[in-house]
Amino acid sequence: MIALCTESSHTRGMGHLFRAMVLAEGLRAAGHAVKFYVNDHPATAALLIQRGLPFEVVPLEDIERNWESKVIERDDIKVWVFDRHRTDQRSAHRIKAKDIPLVTFDDRGGGAALADLHIAAMPCEDGREFAGKRVLTGIRYLMLDPAIAAFRRQRSAVESMVVTLGGADTYGVTTKIMRLLSGRALRKTVILGPAFLHENDLAPHWTSDFVIKRSVPSLIEEFARHDVAVTGGGMTPFEANAAGLPCIVVANEDFEVPVGRELAKLGGAVFAGHHSALDESLFALDLPVAKMSRAGIQAVPIDGTQRVVEAIVAL
Repeated sequence: MIALCTESSHTRGMGHLFRAMVLAEGLRAAGHAVKFYVNDHPATAALLIQRGLPFEVVPLEDIERNWESKVIERDDIKVWVFDRHRTDQRSAHRIKAKDIPLVTFDDRGGGAALADLHIAAMPCEDGREFAGKRVLTGIRYLMLDPAIAAFRRQRSAVESMVVTLGGADTYGVTTKIMRLLSGRALRKTVILGPAFLHENDLAPHWTSDFVIKRSVPSLIEEFARHDVAVTGGGMTPFEANAAGLPCIVVANEDFEVPVGRELAKLGGAVFAGHHSALDESLFALDLPVAKMSRAGIQAVPIDGTQRVVEAIVAL
């Protein structure tokens, strides 16, 4: 059994969970059993049930309780994967005390130094090297939705756009984007994530000008219907670019700023800046869509999950 330990909430967002679910499907396809260990978050539980992924709610926030050791013994865990952004050193020590491999993702916590494998695929500009016994860096290790291959296509003009600011949209940026796009003569769809809690703020902007959807079954399939996307600075714009969908990237968090800048360098996106100081001129949609679409397809690989699964299985 391989343990996938991740956390999500309205404040934390759901990006870590979405990435871990892609990894889970890749591991299961390779013949390995998985189980999620997650914090108490109803939207997370609903999503895991929907996907048929086994899980257990555990006290992730309780660093002193040593719940990890108990579940490792009970569930016969052979590899432990943390996708939490900052793994506590005490938790990592408890995993390693059970003499099993530890894997982390884009981890800036003290526990990352104890990782046998550290996947750091997301762009980072803070100048620090990632810790761990073996560190794999670069977008070739991005774990993207495998459905991309079936929906990849070249765009040539802007007739329809989609707005998706993550599973939670912690700061309610969706409302700001709807204001900027209101009245534009094109089809506009807004995707609200399962942990979105800003309905009251959204209501004044919810006109016939927008189609509002919530928790769509497949974001990649939804992307296939559109020509431009407005996204946050997580995994989503990489998935969109890989499918040929150009993006306007908005950083919801400070650590998403280097992601937006890197995507702009790759050519499949433009970076509108941090949500607190947006470059509103980009929402006039005067974009070289055909050029951006080609650049995204060429720059973003879609086989990163296979590389990560092979690295984990080899531990």
